[in-house]
Amino acid sequence: MKLSTIKSTIAVAGGNLYRCSHPSTSTGSEMLFSIFKPSLPDPLESPPALFYLSGLTCTDSNFIEKASSAFQTAQDLGVSLIVCGTSSQKRVEGDDESWDFGHNAGFYVDATNPKWKEAGYNMYTYVLDELPSLISSDFNCGVHARSIFGHSMGGHGALQIALKNPEVFCAVSAFAPICNPVEGAWGKKAFEGYLSSVDAGKEYDATELVKKNGRTFDDILIDVGTSDQFLTDGQLLPNNFKLAAEMSQQKVTLRMQPGYDHSYHFINTFVSDHVHFHSKRLKAEQRSKILQATEEIDVSMTGKPIKCKAMVARGPKIPLTEETITVDPPRAGEVRVKVMANALCHTDIYTLDGLDPEGLFPCILGHEAGCIVESVGEGVLSVKPGDRVIPGYTPQCAKPSCIFCMSPKTNLCPAIRSTQGAGKMPDGTTRLRDEKGEEIFHFMGCSTMAEYAVLAEISCAKIDDSAPLDKVCLFGCGVATGLGAVWNTCKVQKGETVAVFGLGAVGLSVIQGAKMAGASRIIAVDINPSKFEAATKAGATDCVDSLNGIPEGKNVQQHIAGGLTQWGVDYSFDCTGIVSVMRAALECSHRGWGTSCVIGVAASGHEISTRPFQLVTGRSWKGTAFGGFKTRTDVPKLVNKYLEGELPIEQYITHTFEGVEKTNEAIDALHSGDCLRAVVKYF
Repeated sequence: MKLSTIKSTIAVAGGNLYRCSHPSTSTGSEMLFSIFKPSLPDPLESPPALFYLSGLTCTDSNFIEKASSAFQTAQDLGVSLIVCGTSSQKRVEGDDESWDFGHNAGFYVDATNPKWKEAGYNMYTYVLDELPSLISSDFNCGVHARSIFGHSMGGHGALQIALKNPEVFCAVSAFAPICNPVEGAWGKKAFEGYLSSVDAGKEYDATELVKKNGRTFDDILIDVGTSDQFLTDGQLLPNNFKLAAEMSQQKVTLRMQPGYDHSYHFINTFVSDHVHFHSKRLKAEQRSKILQATEEIDVSMTGKPIKCKAMVARGPKIPLTEETITVDPPRAGEVRVKVMANALCHTDIYTLDGLDPEGLFPCILGHEAGCIVESVGEGVLSVKPGDRVIPGYTPQCAKPSCIFCMSPKTNLCPAIRSTQGAGKMPDGTTRLRDEKGEEIFHFMGCSTMAEYAVLAEISCAKIDDSAPLDKVCLFGCGVATGLGAVWNTCKVQKGETVAVFGLGAVGLSVIQGAKMAGASRIIAVDINPSKFEAATKAGATDCVDSLNGIPEGKNVQQHIAGGLTQWGVDYSFDCTGIVSVMRAALECSHRGWGTSCVIGVAASGHEISTRPFQLVTGRSWKGTAFGGFKTRTDVPKLVNKYLEGELPIEQYITHTFEGVEKTNEAIDALHSGDCLRAVVKYF
């Protein structure tokens, strides 16, 4: 920690709740606050921050004890929740001790009256500047997006702070806020005390601010209980704010909640609505800020070579070397991209280990990435600079003359197959050179273990601009392959049965796809039982340890086809690349109609075998490449499903690294056995 001290940590709703203190420069005293940080698939990700301001007599502990439903919602939505303590516990000589003055939080203003100014009653600055900076530096929360809400006087604070600073807070809501304090007894008393006059308080009055500022936010959510005693005695005045907002064309959703009073029961009942309200806007703001940060393309380099960092594979079984390479500009029909994130795939390691018959060295590996178009070559029309793309190692020329692209039966477009296999661009040359000027081979038409890469236009899947590239890069290979094997290659139907051999990211995505297809039984098979928990979460109904969990005298296929089932499963999938496992997968499929799909890539020279009787009795073997998905038309659809919440993929990302130079560490993680996907972020 840089500034704060964690006094206690409690596991809450799947995340952690920290109670903290820190010496405040704004108030000149020790301050208390609490922060709930959700557990996220990527521990390096900065969750957006929602700040809560307490009322006159409340503290952060009141919210923790009495509005606890907020934490589960914040966890579910991936939002951090910061509860501000009402202030230091300083007292001023001659202080008015009556509770309605609100001396603790100072009405969320910066006091100018000498007695209060000298005591450090600067809660406006504390909430606006100091606390957000502290949360960002010490907890990595709210780096890209912040919003604010509060109750009673804290509701007043949230409204006026947000209305004065819409560039800092993207949304605001409130419970029973003091909406027009210059017209209420509490506000008049406070502004006279802190600011010397009621008129000076107009600068901090939400109703006055909305009159002055006009439309600032897309909506402001306010909940007020109809039985709130402070509504009837003229302290809250929500209708004043509503009327001023209507005149200024600022939308306000004012919900008058029948029977509710000013208590925390009221807050706890509706706090999840407020977290949802903020989450939608925080996520949109976060995506926008990240997009702005990552789309800073240097147009001055258009048409010129770019020098950048890359990890170069100099030979089989040799660690990658960090080098400065030159990436030449794109030629006709080509696209140069800025690689934002690269996920490590077993195919990269397969080639690095010398098992790929097409493996060429020196080369730049990598093919599962998220990128931004930097520049385009002559004739490129489908993408433009600034577009987000996922490279496709299976291209799609989409020409009417291409019988492969026109057929719904395959995705194997051969348009650039020969040059791609030779490590070259479609014109037979490369765009990659090392510091000596010597050529470096391309890999799978992608080569994304570098900060920049050149792709064929027909290998670029243009995706939604709001998509987080460090997540959706997974659709570039493994996860998409597993899903497509189920949905496209085998077309698994509701009620059918499935066996999956190998529980890496591809195997788990097969399970996910089978569950989404409605499979009635999904049998997960692996030699490592530690993977069974993830398989079960993905949708597996049975787990089989094929090394130590098979009855004596049987092999795994006999155990599945004659033990767990009567005749075998409707579909089986090999996700290992081991030819003996491919045979087992076929032989556990259903007599008469069973289909087994080969997904894993076997080492060079290996062959599969089975007794012909297995095929004569109705079983069939199939293979799949990239799950049958057509890159340019289907990958954007997968990304949209992810963005709409229909297709979660974060669970596959178990390791993250920063900087292309960390790729060897990602490889070590993949070899460790507990890594599904390691994502390396470059920028």
